Amino acid sequence: MINALIYGIGGKMGANVISAINDTDGIQVVCGVDKYAPETVKVPVYSSACEVKEKVDVVIDFSRAETIDDILAFAKKTGCALVLATTGYSEAQQAAIDEMGKSVPVFQASNFSLGINLLIDLAKRAAKTLGLAYDVEIVEAHHNMKVDAPSGTAVTIAKEVAAQYDGGKEFVYGRHETNKRRDVNEMGIHSIRGGTIVGKHDVMFIGKDEVITISHEAQSRMVFAVGAVRAAKYVAGKAPGKYTMSMMLGE
Repeated sequence: MINALIYGIGGKMGANVISAINDTDGIQVVCGVDKYAPETVKVPVYSSACEVKEKVDVVIDFSRAETIDDILAFAKKTGCALVLATTGYSEAQQAAIDEMGKSVPVFQASNFSLGINLLIDLAKRAAKTLGLAYDVEIVEAHHNMKVDAPSGTAVTIAKEVAAQYDGGKEFVYGRHETNKRRDVNEMGIHSIRGGTIVGKHDVMFIGKDEVITISHEAQSRMVFAVGAVRAAKYVAGKAPGKYTMSMMLGE
């Protein structure tokens, strides 16, 4: 049995991860970390990972970027695996995560939805087929409580698509600061925040007289929770290293 710690257990995603684990064989929630947790959470909840007493095989993190130091310190102390579903890390934080991957298994993804990873694959194929004759724009929309913009998923999509072009692409975040004609090597990335949108990503290939749009919309946070739990079962007990959705789906 895999023992999981949910970091951010008191939030909406924490509740979804608990539900997903309860519906999955071979893994159980033994504790969580959060400053606040509802009474419906029936496992011990700590304010910091350094307080955890339970044996933990894997940490599933759906919190905020500023918690990463606590998570990495816990992984260094215990040797447990990490499933990092948080986005918005600084370069220094990401460097620390990459370094930790030399000591423990670290599964990191900007989006744990199977559908999003299919979208990325289709967008890469479209970029190879259509080439520079089509401009590329990415539009992402999320709920009004999301902090980082653009979303980590949009950035991942942009990097994967840009890698299909010789010389890559120049990312342009919005166009309010640039009053000039669009360059062929640009890729626009645009963010929308409002209401309770779980997550929507559109990749538009815009050519002469036609637009091809590859779109994905998550209608429930549960798709991310299920993917993260699947990742936790995949990465727990593996050798140190960095693991990704493409690696897991490939296997």
